[in-house]
Amino acid sequence: MLERLTKKAAQAEVFEIESEATKIGFEANKLKSFEVEETRGIAVRVVVDGRLGFAVSSDLSAADKLIANALESARHGDALPAFRFPPPHPGPEVQVYDPKLAALPTERLIDMGREMIAILLEADAESRINIELERRVRRTRVHNSAGVEVTVQKAPLSIVTMVERVRGDDVALLFRYFGTTVWNEEYRAFARGIADKLRLAQQAATLSSRRMPVLFSPNGAAALAIPLMQGLDGKNVYRAISPMAGQVGERLFEEKLTVVDDPTLDGRPGSSSHDDEGVPRRRRPLVERGVLRGFLYDLKTAAQAGTEPTGSAARKLFSPPSPAFSNLVVEAGETPVTEIIAGIEEGLLVEDPLGLGQGNVISGAFSNNLSLAFKIESGEIVGRVKDVSIAGNIYQDLRRVEAVSRESEWVYGGASLPYILLPELNVVTKG
Repeated sequence: MLERLTKKAAQAEVFEIESEATKIGFEANKLKSFEVEETRGIAVRVVVDGRLGFAVSSDLSAADKLIANALESARHGDALPAFRFPPPHPGPEVQVYDPKLAALPTERLIDMGREMIAILLEADAESRINIELERRVRRTRVHNSAGVEVTVQKAPLSIVTMVERVRGDDVALLFRYFGTTVWNEEYRAFARGIADKLRLAQQAATLSSRRMPVLFSPNGAAALAIPLMQGLDGKNVYRAISPMAGQVGERLFEEKLTVVDDPTLDGRPGSSSHDDEGVPRRRRPLVERGVLRGFLYDLKTAAQAGTEPTGSAARKLFSPPSPAFSNLVVEAGETPVTEIIAGIEEGLLVEDPLGLGQGNVISGAFSNNLSLAFKIESGEIVGRVKDVSIAGNIYQDLRRVEAVSRESEWVYGGASLPYILLPELNVVTKG
């Protein structure tokens, strides 16, 4: 196919994907579903007369139609005279495929789900627990007219857990995500961590609306990370809608904040030797001690912005590549979280925000109701507070970070975040 495309186009790329997933679902503490999902297909891109075309098909026998669609798409595609598919370059060696995990039987996945439910019910027998376990084997191949031939094979395991506890009109929700590409039994520690939060949530506390210190747990810090990720996306920078556009080299945040995109970490679902365009990946500092160092680009946005691609392209079968984080790492600090909590006279610990990614995120704004939050009083966590919301803007609030914890955790599959203390934030409660 690549040979046929290069006879009709100045540049060409063929992307092939094969993916098989086994999915196990538990609902309200009971086994609910078992699915096997398979995806196969080919996507092609061509450059004709300086314009980029794209076409895709899940029918591997429809080569003629796929080629014709790609060439027709290029007639109406974006004019990108600077666009170039990359030549071959080696990438880092990264462990993202474990044969033990790839061969994990369905019965073992079911047993894992039941084991996790037992751990959580021991902590709170009234909880309703939903768990989705997915074991996937994904292989992608990228070939282009510049000579790239890259194959990436992964076997990620993901576990999504949502715990709901209803007592009258009081509803407590707790959401957690676990991901790995190396077989281990860390899912038990993952479940025990959730169980600890459930026990802590059984004690009630009250809080008044006002500005106060707010400590974000690693899971809660996603409310800060999502606007940050949007601002560091090269597509948003090129479109001039990122508040960080044109400010590389300037101090935008408190010096305690260092943000890295690191696709070279073993065992992480977002890691790989090359991105989905065949560009080698590497660790990339984006914010260094509060100073903006750069953004994430795929081939297209790099060509549009007149800069180099960063090996940050991600894609699904039916959509063209776009810039994406591999593993977002906010580097840990030096202060133990126990010491941070001990120094708070009265404040809020954010565990589970609701509505992540909603609202005007690109501006840096966050406004979230909290499904799980705790009151800190006289240096101790004294109980769960309900009907609480927070609001702020990262471009203002992350200039005044008071502490970053020594501890960090992987949350939402692809982010390593510490505890982050903001000295003052708007907190609103009902009643």
